[in-house]
Amino acid sequence: MPIFAAASNAASVQFRLEKTDPNTKARAGEITTDHGTIPTPIFMPVGTAGTVKGVHQRELEEDIQAKIILGNTYHLYLRPGLDILQQAGGLHQFNGWNRPILTDSGGYQVYSLADNRKITEEGVRFTSHIDGSKHFFAPEDAMDIQRKIGADIIMAFDECTPYPCDYAYARQSMDMTHRWLKRCCDRFDATEPLYGYSQTLFPIVQGSVYPDLRERSAETIASFEREGNAIGGLSVGEPHEDLYAMTDLVCNILPKDKPRYLMGVGTPVNLLECIALGVDMFDCVMPTRNARNGQIFTRQGIINLRNEKWKNDHSPLDPEGTSYVDQSYSRAYVRHLIHSKEMLGAQITSIHNLAFYLWLVGEARQQIMAGTFLDWKNRMVPQLQNRL
Repeated sequence: MPIFAAASNAASVQFRLEKTDPNTKARAGEITTDHGTIPTPIFMPVGTAGTVKGVHQRELEEDIQAKIILGNTYHLYLRPGLDILQQAGGLHQFNGWNRPILTDSGGYQVYSLADNRKITEEGVRFTSHIDGSKHFFAPEDAMDIQRKIGADIIMAFDECTPYPCDYAYARQSMDMTHRWLKRCCDRFDATEPLYGYSQTLFPIVQGSVYPDLRERSAETIASFEREGNAIGGLSVGEPHEDLYAMTDLVCNILPKDKPRYLMGVGTPVNLLECIALGVDMFDCVMPTRNARNGQIFTRQGIINLRNEKWKNDHSPLDPEGTSYVDQSYSRAYVRHLIHSKEMLGAQITSIHNLAFYLWLVGEARQQIMAGTFLDWKNRMVPQLQNRL
């Protein structure tokens, strides 16, 4: 079945490419939405249920300096529900975040709820993880739901294949994702935003770790000529070599004049390596999820605060991080909080990790603008891999 590009709405998100590193494919740019401007490369904190866990919006803005956050269609649809979000005036009004928001379409939850869903050409039937109730998402539903949530950037409905995944299934799934994309675009273009500001739709490249499928998917996605494009189906257990190879291949095909979003990636090293391949946008639960377990990221490497060696260490969490983290908390103190299961411990480590990630992509941007990104990246990667 042939796939034809859908006509795009008038531009609601603009992307300005400011600089490309002379020695890599790294890019510095700027995405403009009705809720603000996003410098790229950028990391987007994950706020699955309308909140970045344990972090106030004030801290996201002032301490972490986040420019955009994520919400999740599946979770927000189930709780608090679309009626409440609409009555509030959309997610921005509901959670008090006045900067851009991106919503995942729910496709990743299709992947993660393998035992509680059934995929057909029409869409996905699934069982709520909250109360066992039955629900159905068609591509058109995913658009309508995200219109009601009110994110600035919404994602096409797709199937994220697992790893490993045999070739025949990956191809079948990819083809269905492309057909779903046509339905998403038709529905999106036939409807209007609900809250007085613009929204835009990003398609998602799939194809598992098969180069010919990834190439075909990237070409198909690009043919829809939307205002940005995403790369999905990676960071699901594949080796890093495959992550980088597939990202490189896809970035070589996706348009240079539009932002590229690599979904669900990843470690600090992953970010730097994929920035070098031409990725502009990232998200991952790692900085906050690991923070709640006592793991923090620093310029010297990774620290597990649960370890005995930090029990009497009264130095700051990251002594070199004066520009992006609060220096008033010691490793010994935060370790004590984590071991005591005090909520403040998870709050401090979450803010720390998110601030570190935002510093890292911000510093990458500065290095790209200065033409020194490659040397800086090559110095940083071995440090970031250290386990202290």
